[in-house]
Amino acid sequence: MADATTASPSLMNEAADERIPPRRLFAFLIMVFGMFMSILDIQVVSASLQQIQAGLSASSSEVSWVQTSYLIAEVIAIPLSGFLSRAFGTRLLFAISASGFTVASLFCGFASTIEQMIVWRAIQGFLGAGMIPTVFASAYTVFPRSKIHIVAPIIGLVATLAPTIGPTVGGFITDTMSWHWLFFINIVPGIGITIGVWALCDFDKPNFALLEHFDWWGLLFMAGFLGTLEYVLEEGPQSQWLEDTSVAVCAAICAISAIAFFWRVFSVREPIVDLLTFTDRNFSLCCLISFCVGIGLYGLTYMYPRYLAEVRGYSPMMIGETMFVSGIAMFLTAPIVGRLMAKYDVRYLIATGLVLFALGSYQMTWMTKEYDFYELLLPQILRGAGLMLVIVPTNTIALGTLAPERVKNASGLFNLTRNLGGAVGLAVINQVLNERTDLHISRLHDRVTWGNATAVETLNMFTQRLQGMGDSALMAMKQLSQIVHRQAVVMGYGDAFFMLTVFYFALSLLVMVLKKPSAAALGGDAH
Repeated sequence: MADATTASPSLMNEAADERIPPRRLFAFLIMVFGMFMSILDIQVVSASLQQIQAGLSASSSEVSWVQTSYLIAEVIAIPLSGFLSRAFGTRLLFAISASGFTVASLFCGFASTIEQMIVWRAIQGFLGAGMIPTVFASAYTVFPRSKIHIVAPIIGLVATLAPTIGPTVGGFITDTMSWHWLFFINIVPGIGITIGVWALCDFDKPNFALLEHFDWWGLLFMAGFLGTLEYVLEEGPQSQWLEDTSVAVCAAICAISAIAFFWRVFSVREPIVDLLTFTDRNFSLCCLISFCVGIGLYGLTYMYPRYLAEVRGYSPMMIGETMFVSGIAMFLTAPIVGRLMAKYDVRYLIATGLVLFALGSYQMTWMTKEYDFYELLLPQILRGAGLMLVIVPTNTIALGTLAPERVKNASGLFNLTRNLGGAVGLAVINQVLNERTDLHISRLHDRVTWGNATAVETLNMFTQRLQGMGDSALMAMKQLSQIVHRQAVVMGYGDAFFMLTVFYFALSLLVMVLKKPSAAALGGDAH
């Protein structure tokens, strides 16, 4: 009897410890919304660059810096956030990030020159980036392990849904209001997030003593390494890589800065990022998977809209409506993944997700210029469901199984890999599209000759149709040339999708190298 009475209070305490306090949950949800706003801002603006270009009287090369400056600043700030989160604490760092992001958004909306826009976009990217890894770290340190299968799908959904629905939101805002509102729309939520986090967040305490050992040289080398790497990957495909002077110079700076950065990290007392986290096998492999998922997440968010605009002639709003299917698939899959994680080996879930993603890409390898909403429906559903099956368990294995004191630093590195994967993916996809389109144009020109009866018949038909409208023969030849070029472009897209298919099928085999995480770490009874 005595045993029973002594056991019951401990069981009650354990149950109380497992309960999530409403204040803490609400603070976390506010932070998640801040992360959503920060990630969404990249794709929202990318959908409306033409309108921003016209509004600021900028050239096409200048307006591309509206995105590039944001991405470069973000990729530098994400790994830095681990150190800053330990020094300032979650509450102060997130409040600074949210308020700074909001102020920068206001000035972006009021920008009257392209130079002002680029400066404020860089500030916006640098300050907003701190919100992303801070949310990931909080999810795996604040909540009990038994609740991970509830919390993990929330941040996984936000991290993937925001880039996917970005074109929809951006197209809608620009069509109904103006491009200025792409930035003004952040202001009210940003103020609310800043106040909410400052009032409710009490996850940890700051350690300002760390700032005495802040490694400024490490920051400089990291900025040189990651910033120039992002620039090379962004500009390389359009500029013939090292044939362009600015790309070649940045590549040289990147290489020198990388050597200096790695030397500095392993030689100073308090490194700006702790790369020893990569000695954990599961963390390293999950970072590799995250890098590869970034290729597909950002790559397909780029390819689908580009195809719809270039080949189908869709407006930003129509593209958004078509792309929304993936978002719905992710939203519906997220809670299911949370339940599956609690019951099954998460490695099998990741492998299944990668195979679904590969199947979605495979269905697009046979695409034609007629592919429309219904032809893209199943590939996008497979893509959305596959991404959630991969990202949620990968996040949990990478961060949920580390010691709590290592999570903040690890979160910055983990999120960096996804962003770098996206940058590499876009560079490779652009290169493949350019090279394969040129190859198909060359091959089609060899086939479409005066000896090809179908080509001659089509040309004659166009000539007859254009009679009385000027030089009908020349206009007919131009129209035929456009058809050939469009067909070559579509075949180039098919090749890029095939490349992704092979890549993700191969990646699904790598999952078996992961060590099976314990059920306790995942908050379930995986078997």
